[in-house]
Amino acid sequence: MLSFDLRTIDEHAVRVDSILAADDAVWLEADPRPAEGVRVTGRLSAAGPGRYYFSGRIEGQVGTECRRCLTDVSAPVADDAHFVYAEAGDAEVDDDPDVYHLDARSQELDLRPAVREQWLLSVPAFVECRPDCQGLCPSCGADLNAGPCGCADRPVDPRWDALRALRDERS
Repeated sequence: MLSFDLRTIDEHAVRVDSILAADDAVWLEADPRPAEGVRVTGRLSAAGPGRYYFSGRIEGQVGTECRRCLTDVSAPVADDAHFVYAEAGDAEVDDDPDVYHLDARSQELDLRPAVREQWLLSVPAFVECRPDCQGLCPSCGADLNAGPCGCADRPVDPRWDALRALRDERS
C-alpha cells in the first residue's frame, strides 16, 4: 500500500515498506516496467503545516533488451528516493518542480506517481547482456555472439583509406 491518510502522518511518521506492482495503473504503456514490481522502503513524515517528506529507497529489476544484440536481459535498479509534498497554493513552493503538489482538500497522499518518476529516472538507459557482447552484424543482422557471419569479408569503403593510413603511421 503506497497511499497514506494525511491525518495519520500529521500525528506521527509512517514506516513505508511496500511494492508498486508491475501491472499497477500508474505505469504508462511506454514505461520500462519492473519485472516483478518496485520495492519501496522508507519513512514518510510531516514537514510542517501542509507539507510532507518521504525519504527512502526504491529497488527492483527492469526487463529490457541488450543494446548491442537485442536479446532480453534484466538489470537491477536501485536508488535513494526523496519526495517533498506541499499543498497547492503554498507560495514558497508553487514554482518548485521538485515538489509534488497536494490538493488542499486531499485526505490521502499517494506515493505511486513519485515512485514511478524516480523509477524512470533510475532505470539505466543502456544495458548489455554481457561486457563482451559482439552485437549484430550491421550488414546482415546476424548475432555475432553465435559466431562470425558470412559477410565479414565484405570490401571496406575506400573513402576511409586516408584515415587508415594515418592510423598505420602512428603504429
